[in-house]
This record gives sequence, C-alpha cells and structure tokens, in this order.
Amino acid sequence: MDLAIFLDAAKEAALRAAEVLERWRAKFQVKEKGRFDLVTDADVESQRAIQAYLSARFPEHAFLGEEEGASKTRPPIDAPPTWIIDPIDGTTNYVHDCPFYCVSIGLQIAGELVVGVVYDPPHKEMFAAAQGHGAWLNTRRLTTSATPALAQALLATGFAPDLRGNEQALEWWRVLSFQTQALRRTGSTALNMAYVAAGRFDGFYAFDNHVWDVAGGTVLVREAGGIVTDVDGSVYDPFTPDALAANPLLHPLLVETFKKGLG
Repeated sequence: MDLAIFLDAAKEAALRAAEVLERWRAKFQVKEKGRFDLVTDADVESQRAIQAYLSARFPEHAFLGEEEGASKTRPPIDAPPTWIIDPIDGTTNYVHDCPFYCVSIGLQIAGELVVGVVYDPPHKEMFAAAQGHGAWLNTRRLTTSATPALAQALLATGFAPDLRGNEQALEWWRVLSFQTQALRRTGSTALNMAYVAAGRFDGFYAFDNHVWDVAGGTVLVREAGGIVTDVDGSVYDPFTPDALAANPLLHPLLVETFKKGLG
C-alpha cells in the first residue's frame, strides 16, 4: 500500500477545505453545538469538501469526522481505511478572525494512524507526514526539539470549551507554570501537535481531546521523532480524551510529573 498516494490526496483535500474557509470567513453564520462550543456553516462546508474529494479518489474508504455526514465512533479493526477529519480545528479562533486555526486530516488503517496532514491557511503552512516517510512542513523535513529539561521547556495545552467540571486543566496549568519556562494555550490541538513536530513547542498535553483533534498531529509527532502516549505514559489510544506528545528527552519527565499527580 503506497501511503504517499494517500498523503498527497490528504494534502489536496486540506487545500480545498481551506479555500472553503476563506470564502466563508466574512459571511458565516455562527451556531452553538453546546455551550461555548461553536460551529459554523464553514465547518460543515469544509468537511463536505474534504469528503467529496476523498470519496471520489477512494470510494471504498470510510469517514469519521466532527461534523455531519461522518461516523463519530471507533472503527472496528477490520474497517476499511478511515479518514478522520476536523474541518476547522480552532473554530473559536476562526470565528474571531484570530489566525490560529487549521484543517486536520488523518488516515487510520487496521487500527493504526498512518497519514496525517495539518494545514494552517492563514500562514500557508502544510504539515504532512506518513508512516515511514518522515514529517514535513512544506518542503522542510521536521524533527522535534532537543530540550532536555522542564525548566527549559515551552509547553502547549488545551482546555475544554466549558471548564466547569474540567478544573484539572487549570490546576495543571498552575503546577506546570512553576516547573517550565512557559505555557501556551492556543485553541488548536492539531496545530499544537504540529508545532511539537516542528520543534516550536517542546511538548503538548491535554485532557479533553477528540480523535479528530489528534489524528493528524499524532502521525506528525511520531514521524518527527517524538513520542505520543496517554498522560500516564501508557500506549496511546486516540479515542481516549487525554494525550501527551513531546520530544523523546522531555516525554519521560512529563510522564513522571503527571504520575505524581496534583498533590
């Protein structure tokens, strides 16, 4: 199976979705999926553009996505290759014209994530990776940072749309603020993980992810030499809400920190 073909298709689908986002940016209608969780007409049209293109290329493939027209449940191990789509990761940023949002596309085959694309339209940055092919930013090959200590680390995290009931995110922000050089909350999980792959962030953690948030970024981090697990260091399951991605020097230190707990 030639993953390069799937990777090229994912990149083209992301570019087509980005064109949709740019057309809608000044005229979309904002709705709420839930309190503090925005959805726009642009989300829906972006996902439709991705699915239309990939369905035409690979009619036997399945789809899992955040918006309408795709499954939201874990594919069985014998499922056909499944595209996992977030048509806008960072919707709140997009709604406010804050230029930190992206299109994220992953491909899962036989239960394993093998292709990942994260495209940042405002900055024209295409992060792309396939298993065994490395990770790339446009034409530059990516490697994670070599930061060896928490005190030198720039970490990113994500918060739930509604923090009520998710206060542990605030507690860990407090704890890690004293142990690291700095923390960032950007509003886009996929870009956070892409930035770990690029060495811009040394690590990323969060407790409330969905699989479409992390599918593309997981492949990027791994192909750039980083490690992705659950926050306790266990084998990563992208269908569980927590995630820890970091360079290989920092990752065990973060696992140790999370295992100690908030105290």
